[in-house]
Amino acid sequence: MSYYVNKEEKSPFLSGQKPVSLTPSWEAQKLPNDELNFKGLTMAKAQMSLTPPKDKFKLVFLIFLLHGLGTLMPWNMFITAKSYFVDFKLASTNDTSSSISYDGYFLQYLGFASQIPNLIFNWLNIFVHLGGDLTKRIVYSILLELIIFTITIILAILDSSVWPDVFFWITMLSVILLNMANGIYQNTIYGMAATLPVEYTGAVVLGANISGLFATIVSICSSFVFSSYRTSAIYYFITAMLVLLMCFDTYFALPLNKFYRYHEMIRRKDNVRTDQRVPIKIPYGSVFFQAFPQLFNIFFVFFVTLAVFPAVHSDIRPNHTDFFIPDQLFTSITCFLTFNLFAMLGSLATSWVQWPKPKYLWIPVSMRGAFLPLFLFCNYLPKGAQRTLPILITNEWIYWIIAVVMSFSSGYLSSLGMMYAPKTVSPKYQTTAGMFAAAMLITGIFSGILFSFLFPYFVIF
Repeated sequence: MSYYVNKEEKSPFLSGQKPVSLTPSWEAQKLPNDELNFKGLTMAKAQMSLTPPKDKFKLVFLIFLLHGLGTLMPWNMFITAKSYFVDFKLASTNDTSSSISYDGYFLQYLGFASQIPNLIFNWLNIFVHLGGDLTKRIVYSILLELIIFTITIILAILDSSVWPDVFFWITMLSVILLNMANGIYQNTIYGMAATLPVEYTGAVVLGANISGLFATIVSICSSFVFSSYRTSAIYYFITAMLVLLMCFDTYFALPLNKFYRYHEMIRRKDNVRTDQRVPIKIPYGSVFFQAFPQLFNIFFVFFVTLAVFPAVHSDIRPNHTDFFIPDQLFTSITCFLTFNLFAMLGSLATSWVQWPKPKYLWIPVSMRGAFLPLFLFCNYLPKGAQRTLPILITNEWIYWIIAVVMSFSSGYLSSLGMMYAPKTVSPKYQTTAGMFAAAMLITGIFSGILFSFLFPYFVIF
């Protein structure tokens, strides 16, 4: 820090007008003049560095929860609308010479088309800065998703009964493009949340689990309110667009929040070298192996979950006609509503209980592998297949309890894994670890969907 005497003052001792060094030890560090004079350090930033602000009214938490809902909105809206696609739009293919069995494997086809681009772009987004900065990635991703949903609504309005094959491939192409955008959006949101306290990653996971419950409730309500598949689907997909618009608006509200600005300032400080002012070279291999135990937990939780839900889970039928849930609502309640409700509750439970600790999380995660044979031994009746495997679980209540435990453990253990993963590395690499976690999440989903193609073959041997 240097002080100069005003030129108008006359003094024989200061005629050279040289700076007077009040703190030689500070200047001796040879820091840039901007830093010596605290350029860019506002009173607001100085106050935040001394007293970190709080998330008032939990606004940032709620915003990340909303974005978590938005990240899985495309996937949940399409799989929950199975009846609309199979029983209405593609129903005519059952009476034609179509070479594709839409009714038997539609969810598998949908899942494959969804997760291939999601998988590629999640991994690519870690190493390549797609779309520039965070704002461009999120804004362009959400805008593309809105365009795809608009096309989906137009397809719902049109009569596609005479060209069901064309409708199928347009839908698959739309799903591919939708998930290309969503892969970047989801990965970026998890990376942003990783720089905040651990519960904010939990907020994204909680929002993702709420997304399925939200889609199920909207689907059931739209079916009751509107008598036709077409009108129901139109308002159903419009609701998804409204949620994405809310995500779009709230993203721009984040920089206005002091709590978020404080953690963003800390992140930038950790990601830039103080001496050279250049980005740090990220040791991707080291970050991956440090976080690997939690990355495996995330992968395996979603692998088991997506191996049985929704493809297998939705094809389980009641064994008795006198069960209190009507047959037409059995799948909606015991599959979609049950999974999404209890996965959300499991994710929410991590806000109060975080057990087991990171070192032992793999134990309950590995035990979930038992759900794979358990669902097979329920009354699983895939369309177009003649089951020969004995049905060992004939009680609907036992099946429903298995479904509840699978759903709750999926939400709870996946949230713990996503929360633990960024904390296994140093703060400056937490964004990268968060992106690895999101990529392993998608890898688990994709692997589970591929494995679900085998289930119909398991029951016909």
